[in-house]
Amino acid sequence: MVRLLAILILLNSDVNFAQESGKKPNILFVLVDDQPFDAVGFSGRYPFLKTPNIDRLANEGVNIKNFFVTQSICSPSRASFLTGTYPHIHGVNQNNKYVDPDWESYAPYSVHLKNNGYETAHIGKIHMAHKRGKSHIRPGFDYWFSFIGQGQYFNPKVNDNGVETQLDGYITDILTDKAIDWLENKRSPDKPFCLNIWHKAVHEKHLPATRHKDFFKGEKLPEPPYQTHKETFENKPEWQRRKTFGFKWNEEDEVPKTLKEKKWPINKFKNMQLLRSLIAVDESLGKVIETLEKIGELENTVIIYSSDNGYFMGEHTYKDKRLAYENSIRVPMIIRYPNLIQRNTTIDELCLNIDLAPTILELAGIKKPDYVQGKSMLNLIRGKKEKDWRKSILFEYYVDDAWPYAGPDQLAVRTNYFKLVDNFIEKDIDELYDLKNDPGEMTNLINVKKFDKVENELRKELIRLQKKYKYNPDRDWWLRKQTKK
Repeated sequence: MVRLLAILILLNSDVNFAQESGKKPNILFVLVDDQPFDAVGFSGRYPFLKTPNIDRLANEGVNIKNFFVTQSICSPSRASFLTGTYPHIHGVNQNNKYVDPDWESYAPYSVHLKNNGYETAHIGKIHMAHKRGKSHIRPGFDYWFSFIGQGQYFNPKVNDNGVETQLDGYITDILTDKAIDWLENKRSPDKPFCLNIWHKAVHEKHLPATRHKDFFKGEKLPEPPYQTHKETFENKPEWQRRKTFGFKWNEEDEVPKTLKEKKWPINKFKNMQLLRSLIAVDESLGKVIETLEKIGELENTVIIYSSDNGYFMGEHTYKDKRLAYENSIRVPMIIRYPNLIQRNTTIDELCLNIDLAPTILELAGIKKPDYVQGKSMLNLIRGKKEKDWRKSILFEYYVDDAWPYAGPDQLAVRTNYFKLVDNFIEKDIDELYDLKNDPGEMTNLINVKKFDKVENELRKELIRLQKKYKYNPDRDWWLRKQTKK
C-alpha cells in the first residue's frame, strides 16, 4: 500500500523525477536489429514464438504501441535514437555514415549523461564508424565494445575498448557476456550507469545460435494480418511493381497494371531464421535482468527494449524494410521501470525514435539540449495525458546502396487515420491509405475523388512538418553516384 501511494503521488507530480526520487535511475537500452513490431510472443502473431523475457517487460511495464522510426534503415535510425534528431539534421542518412565527433552540438545522449555523473558503456552494433583501434570509439562512452559495419554472427572480429581482436562464439552470447561482466566487475558501483546493448541480431543473413537451429521445425508461418501477402499492386505506384520483380523491366518497357498473387508462405526459410535468431536475444535479456537483480539494481534501472527498424515478413510480398509501409516503419518499444511505470500499461499516442533521447535525459534530470527535435515521453509513460502531443509524424527515406531494390526517395506523413507517401517520381503516382478502414494499406486512394480533401490536408501537414523539422534533403550522395555511372 505504501508503495502504491508513492507511485500515485509521483504520477501526479510535476517535480523532476530524479530530484523527487533522490537517486538517478540507471538506463539499460536494448536495441535489436530488424525486429518486426509484432515478432514478440505477447502479440500472438506467431503462436509458436515464445519470448518470455520480452513479454515480462511488457507485463511489468509499458508497451508503446504506435512507435515509429524516422528512417527505416540501420545507421540513420541508430543515430536518431542517440541524438534525438532527424537524419537530415544529424547527417546519417545512409548506412555506414556516422555523426561527426566534432559536431559538439549533436552529441549523443551518452555525452550528456557522462557529463552529469553517469558511467556509460556501449556494447554491440553501432554501424556508424569504419576506423579501427581507438578511433572506432564514438563519443560519450567510458567502455566500448563493438565492431565494424554489420559484424559477423559467428567468431566475430570486434573492437574491445580500442583493441582489435577476434573472438570465438555466437555474437548475441558474446555481447551478453560482455554486458554482464561490465555490470558485475568493470563499472563503478557508486555511480548511476547507462548501458547500451545493441544487438546484431536479427539482421540478414539471419543465423540463429546453433542450439536454436532446429527450433520451430514443422511449424507453419501464419498468414499476415489483413491478407497483405495477397498484394497485386493494383492502383499502386509502378515502381513497386518493378521492385517486386527486381526491376527486371527496362525503363521503356510497359509494366503490368497488376501482378499475380504470390503463393503463401513467402520467404519462409528466411522468416523462420529471423524468428530463430530472436530466441537468443530473449535469452540475453533474461540473463541481464537476472544480473541486475543479483547486483541489487533491477528496481532502479529503466529497461528500454526496441528495434532500429521494422521488417517485412512477406507483407506486400516484401522482405527487408526502408519503405513507408507500417511493417517497415513501426517497431516495438517497451519500457520497464516500476518506480514510475504501472504494470501492463499501453500508450496509443504517436511516438518516434527521436523521442527516446529527451526521455532518457529527463529521467536523469538533465535539461534537453535545444537541438533535440524529439519530445520526452516521460509524462506519457507515467500515465499523464499530453494535450499538445503530436497528431502526425514525418517519415523520410533517402535512396541508398540497396537501389534499385529498395525504391525511390520517400517522404510520408502519418496520422492516426491516414497516411500519405510522396515518392518524388513525376511520372508515377503517390500513395494514400485509410489506416482505420484499411490498416493493411492494400487500397491506394490517391486517385479516388472523394479523398481529394484528405490528400490536400495531408500535403499541407507534410509541408508543416518539413518546416518544423527543418527538412533539408541531402541527395549529393545519390547525384555523385549517378555522375560516376
